[in-house]
Amino acid sequence: MASNIPWMTRLVRMNCFAKQRIYPIAISIFQDGNLTLNHVVQQQRTYDVKNDSTDHGENFSISPPKIENKPTTKTITISRAMKAYMERAKSHDNMMKAEVADYEIGKRHLANIMGEDPDNFTQADVDRAIEYLLPSGLFDKKARPLLKNPYEIFPKRKVAQFSLDGRPLHWLYFTALPNFYSILHDITCKMEDLKALEDKLLSENKTEDLNVPPLNLASSEWLTYQQLKDKFVEKVQEKDYQHFLVMMERLVSHPLSHRELPFIMAFRNMLTNESLDTNPPQIEYDAEGRSFSCAEGTRKDSWAYVKLYMPGTGKVTINGKDLSYFTNFLYRESLLFPLSLAGVIGQVDIEAEAMYGGPTGHCGAIRLAVSRALCAFVDKDVKEKLRLTGMLTRDPRKRERKKPGQEGARKKFTWKKR
Repeated sequence: MASNIPWMTRLVRMNCFAKQRIYPIAISIFQDGNLTLNHVVQQQRTYDVKNDSTDHGENFSISPPKIENKPTTKTITISRAMKAYMERAKSHDNMMKAEVADYEIGKRHLANIMGEDPDNFTQADVDRAIEYLLPSGLFDKKARPLLKNPYEIFPKRKVAQFSLDGRPLHWLYFTALPNFYSILHDITCKMEDLKALEDKLLSENKTEDLNVPPLNLASSEWLTYQQLKDKFVEKVQEKDYQHFLVMMERLVSHPLSHRELPFIMAFRNMLTNESLDTNPPQIEYDAEGRSFSCAEGTRKDSWAYVKLYMPGTGKVTINGKDLSYFTNFLYRESLLFPLSLAGVIGQVDIEAEAMYGGPTGHCGAIRLAVSRALCAFVDKDVKEKLRLTGMLTRDPRKRERKKPGQEGARKKFTWKKR
């Protein structure tokens, strides 16, 4: 074996002893027992040398190198951050578990006080019991006593926004509002895609694809400022919310915005009308076999009762008079607007009784009653038209009282210096 070992052996024997550290030399051992100089390694390594002879003869073996990896300062910092996050999350979970346990105990006590079954005591029963046992006249409902699930009271918290190695999970992590700015980026990308598609259709003379009706969003509204904050679980400012609305309105106004309808509706609340939720007036028949429906309406202090016959001849009777009951033509036009919208002018007869208030209140009350009575004879599409135009919604406005120290409800006295 000594004859097969090259001249580098003596150099290695001079430097390789038990736990001896060498820096510039790396040794590779082949199956034939030859030792060769491989390359210079810049990292510090430790070699364990086992001597078979006391005089450090030719017979010795070198174990594979062991690399000592010391944790860097950055790794220690990240691990501490993760440890702190885990501790905060654990303490928050323990706190929520304790709050939920207290809520369940309080709900059972409340059920026993009300004499009901604690196992079938729902949240609606809890609210009803709180309102009965602790009546409050406070105007703001948030200031009244309540008992709700802690997950509905305490604000939501985000999960860890970085991985175990400290890398952020979101590419907009350092903007402080990653979810919000991600949505703004999506809106911009969708807007650019629609513009490119519009240019392509115009270049190909496919104008029929652009002549589509605009989106009808009258039955919905944008998320409120608080709802948007809850959706993103981020501290979005009011000016950022206004910027979001401007970008969404710009997207909706595009001719091809119907292609992004699911994305748009994800940030809108559907509106429900109480007039459509309730059952419309029932169709009745008089002694002569004529079909009619009855409805009531209010406006300011006025009240009206209307009986609408269909089919009819277009006769209108108001407190025993015809349309001349209203001397102002604007009132007459406003009264007949629901019939014009439904396309039944001259096809129905109206008998109305109005009391209290003045002509403006009488006109509004009769128009609301006519619209409600008309729902018994028209289809769903016409009802939707009446709802969208506000014919089925009561006008909540009332005369505002005069304020002391002022000339009127809003008007002030003329200021004079002397």
